[in-house]
Parts: sequence; structure tokens; C-alpha cells
Amino acid sequence: MFGALAGFSVASLLTFGYLSWDWLEPGLQHPGAGDPLTGNSNPSKPHIIFILADDQGFHDVGYHGSEIHTPTLDSLAAQGVKLENYYIQPICSPSRSQLITGRYQIHTGLQHSIIRAGQPNCIPLTNVTLPQKLQEAGYSTHMIGKWHLGFYKKECLPTRKGFDTFFGSLTGSGDYYTHDICDGPKTCGYDLHKDENVAWEYRAHSYSTFLYTQKAVEILASHNQREPLFLYIAFQAVHTPLQVPHKYLGRYMSIDNIGRRRYAAMVTCLDEAVNNLTKALKAYGYYDNSVIIYSSDNGGQPLAGGSNWPLRGRKGTYWEGGIRGVGFVHSPLIKNKGSVSRGLMHITDWYPTLVTLAEGELEENLDLDGYDVWETISEGKPSPRTDILHNIDPLYTRVKTRSLRDGFGIWDTAIQAAIRVKDWKLLTGNPGFSDWIPPQTFPNFAGKWWNLERILWPKGKSVWLFNITADPYERVDLSQKYPEVVKRLLLRLVQYNKTAVPVKYPPKDPRSNPTLNGGAWVPWENGDGEENNIINSIADKSPCNVCNTKLRFKKPVWG
Repeated sequence: MFGALAGFSVASLLTFGYLSWDWLEPGLQHPGAGDPLTGNSNPSKPHIIFILADDQGFHDVGYHGSEIHTPTLDSLAAQGVKLENYYIQPICSPSRSQLITGRYQIHTGLQHSIIRAGQPNCIPLTNVTLPQKLQEAGYSTHMIGKWHLGFYKKECLPTRKGFDTFFGSLTGSGDYYTHDICDGPKTCGYDLHKDENVAWEYRAHSYSTFLYTQKAVEILASHNQREPLFLYIAFQAVHTPLQVPHKYLGRYMSIDNIGRRRYAAMVTCLDEAVNNLTKALKAYGYYDNSVIIYSSDNGGQPLAGGSNWPLRGRKGTYWEGGIRGVGFVHSPLIKNKGSVSRGLMHITDWYPTLVTLAEGELEENLDLDGYDVWETISEGKPSPRTDILHNIDPLYTRVKTRSLRDGFGIWDTAIQAAIRVKDWKLLTGNPGFSDWIPPQTFPNFAGKWWNLERILWPKGKSVWLFNITADPYERVDLSQKYPEVVKRLLLRLVQYNKTAVPVKYPPKDPRSNPTLNGGAWVPWENGDGEENNIINSIADKSPCNVCNTKLRFKKPVWG
């Protein structure tokens, strides 16, 4: 009787899009799910829950001193291990590719920018992915949320790269309710998919944070918790457009900056989603044998409400504000609970860490750039990682004037690159927007925005060196004081660059236009020359014809 009622309530709420969290009752059990009270019901291998937030700034969590209300994240982090020397990439696709492949961008050809919706590009088909290794180890693997790793051919889809099921978006951003996204004028379409089919039925008024949480809970309810589970939830939140149900705004009416206010409300909604996922893990008997990982994908964007204060820079830059991540691990299996880890970690480390935790095999020919850091997290042991190649991007706009002697004749310092070796961090080329931006509490984007603290470096400057351990805010450039350190780190860049593969950044393919593909973003190319057989019935409504710029700052749809 209960199963039928539960099914009715879930289906009804999803259909009409007005999801409430009230249906989540921690004490309820679903037929087929494990009994959390049974002592011997858990598998020996832990359930792995990986939660990836989108564009959450370093400052935008309560335990980093934010005004944003995040009680769930604060509590989970406080009872787990906070990762306070944890690095990600400055933009979306690079972080996701390094999580899924365990390899630096220079080893996958994704050194430059993101994978755009209309590009015939995706993560290398030859790379064995993290979910594929977990499948080999006996895990059921499920992905919910934002893929953003390419989809121009079916072989690039999540279900072809190791996930048993997929529900979410293939592109980078879109409307939280209609799930439309544009890749330029008159290049707009619907982007919500279930496995390899277009999920038209969720088009109207299904706020993505609610919807993705609901889908995650459905998986937890139906999966046999005696079998190991890998659940990867890549939320759309809190990426632009700044849209949020009205009820979350009330707490933040004192914030005059409307962008910051909406953004803060979105973070709180995300925090509530994590709370309900945690409740579901406990309700269905997973929690005691689970590892919950929370990570941001890149730094926050101050122009869209985010804050990385007191770090320097923002999303899209190689300053600490673009690449220092919000991260923690929460698990009953952790030995050193309630601690802070300052061991050096990078997003590539999750691949070997999780495969080892799952008792899987890591063959040498995987050529991983990540390290197994579980003992660093769980027991507080020193990190095996001593350096991070943040990136080498030969296509990024080069510094037009630079001093050749800065590169010691071994490196072209006009090239955008960044590397961390122990305490030292070196940047060359154009690292990106470099201001320190306090939380946006002023009333508008103009005016006071341009009166912030800024640094103008001399013409021709193309090398920076910081002791990040002593100076995490990157205020004191030491490149002139320690030229021998600069040279040593440049040599490391040279060594890494010798292993780089050519950059893959193809031009937009006009065949990708959703107007040619039934109104949705779907694979458009087949290697065998046959027609694409992705199921894509024509939508009731024609695709939107607004550009992505309008979507980014779209007013919230009240729900």
C-alpha cells in the first residue's frame, strides 16, 4: 500500500514540477531496499556518493565565514574532514574531465576552454573512466545532473562512458525550469535527457535542484543497498541563470545586491537538497557504509553573485580564487572525524582514491595523474601529492610583450600556465582577472565595483611566484626575489609539456543546431555514417530563440 502511495506522490510532484521536501521521511523504507537496522546487511565495499556543485565560490559556504545559510554542508563537513588545500580547475569541463578520467587536461587534449554545445568534441573515447572502473569492481553506477563532457556522437554519452543510468543535461548551462539552452542566436534547444532519450516530459516548471534530488532519492529507494552503489550528482546550481523558487529569497532580503541575493538563495536551496539526500541515505540503509564527497567545480563568479573572498581572482582564472575548491568528505568510515586536512589534493585524485576504496584494479597503463589520498583524508597522514599542474594552455590569449629573460631561455612565458610544487606556485602568461573582491553587499554591479582593490603590473610582466602556504591570498610576488625557484618550476612545466597531446578545440558544427534535430541538443554525428537513432520525439513547443546572454541573468521564475 505504501509503495503505491509513494509512487503516486513522486510521479505527481514531478509531473507538475512543484516539488516539496516534505515527502522525505527518514524512517520510511522502500520495498527492496536494505533494512538499516540489520547489522549484516551492508556490503563490504562502501557506497560512494559524489556531489558536485557548479560555480560555488570559496567563500560561499557557512564554515568559510559566509553570510549564506548552509547548515547541512556545515554540519557534514564538521563531522567529516574539511579539505582546505584542495584544488579544482577554473572552469566547468576541465574539472569534470579530470574527475572522470583522473588525468590532467594536457593528457586529454582539453587544455583550452570548455566543451561547447555545438563543438564536435568530448573526452577521449579511449580513456577508461572512473565509473567504468567502478563497474568492473561490481558497482552499480548512476549519474544525475550536468555532464558537460561532449555529446556530438553517441559514444560520448554518459551511458557509453560507464554509467548504468543517466538523468540530466548534456551541455553547460540553461534555464532551471524549461531546461532550454542557447549556444548563440537562433541556436537554442531543450537539454534534459533520461539515459539516451530526450526527457520532454520534464519541460514545464521542474526546478532542476529539486528534480535532480528527486531522481537521486528514487535511485536510493529502488537500489538494493546490499550491492555497492556509485551515485554521481552534478547539480546545475549555482551556475547562472540566477533562478530560484521565491521562498528561498526571504532570508536574504537584507542583501541589496540582487545578484548576490538570488545566488545566496540558490546556495541555500542546494544545501537543503544535500540535507534531503543525506536523509534518504539514512532512510534506505546506505549511510553507515557510505562515503559522501562534496566538491565545487571551479571558483565563483562575482559578476553573477559568487564570492571567493579573501582569495584572489575568480572563475576562469588561475589565481587561487579560480582553483581553490570547497570540498569535504563525510563518512562513518573515516577514522579521523571532525578534522581539517591541509594535505595537497587535486580533483584528479578522486579517481585512484575511489577505485582503491572500491577494491578495484588500477593498471599502470591508465597513466593517471591522480594519487590515492584516502589515508590522508581518513587518518590524517601526509599527502602523497607534492605538485599540481594547474594547466598549460597554448591557445589562450598570449601576453603580447614579455621579457625573454623571464623564461630563462627554456619557457615562453607568454603562454598561459600555472603549476604548484610544494609551497610554491608559478604562473606565466595571462593568469586572468586578478582583483580581490569582497562579498557583494553593495547595491549594484557598476560604480563601486570598479573602485575595488586592484593591482596593475608593469608592462611586459609574464611571470609570478608565490609561496602559497605562507601567502594563500597571493599578495606578495616573489619572482624577482627567488629566480632560482622560478627556473626550477619552469623546468617542471617543460617536463610536463613534453607529455602533452595536441589541443582539441574544433569549430562549431552547424549540424549541431537543435532546429535540425527535433528541437533538442542531441548527438548529431555517427562514425558509421548511419542516421542517429537517439529517440527524440518532437516537442510540443518550438525551441527558444533567445541567446545565452539573456538566459544568464534571467529573472527568477517563482515556483
